[in-house]
Amino acid sequence: MAESNDTCTLVKPDETMLNEIAAYRAAFLATGSSMDGTGPLRQMEDPLEWVELCCAAEHRETTPSHWVPSEQFVFLREHDHKIVGMTQFRHEFNDFLREFGGNIGYSVHPDERQKGYAKRMLNDCLAVCRVFGLDRVLITCLVENEGSRRTILSCGGVYDKTVYCQRDDVNLERYWISLHK
Repeated sequence: MAESNDTCTLVKPDETMLNEIAAYRAAFLATGSSMDGTGPLRQMEDPLEWVELCCAAEHRETTPSHWVPSEQFVFLREHDHKIVGMTQFRHEFNDFLREFGGNIGYSVHPDERQKGYAKRMLNDCLAVCRVFGLDRVLITCLVENEGSRRTILSCGGVYDKTVYCQRDDVNLERYWISLHK
């Protein structure tokens, strides 16, 4: 893995990023990659609609009924303003998240993988979770996703168990990360 030293910042998406959001979505659709940590971006063709939904999800009173309050972030590379990754922090669990989804989902742009962005982005998201007041977070990954497993372990993940998600027909590994320093 060739680690990138590029400066990147975890920021909330806004209307100035619409072209980058569309490009991020298109790259995942073109490669057939999973868009973890992006909410419903895969299904939403209009990036502005997605940004507005992400903003609404931050507040309990405007969170869609089948969701929990959450914060959406993009990992923005400073020198070219490219979105190299996305992560979503879910403040609490519903039944599905408690078993299969966890507090954090994330993905890295297909062209930017194996450069260390996932670990840096996850560490930044863990800091957000710590400030929010959580003591620990649950993160899951597909059994066959070695890159995600390594990222989770490098950020302090402790294996809990493997579960079968019938809805998606996948096996997921569950990891807890303590936020105590």
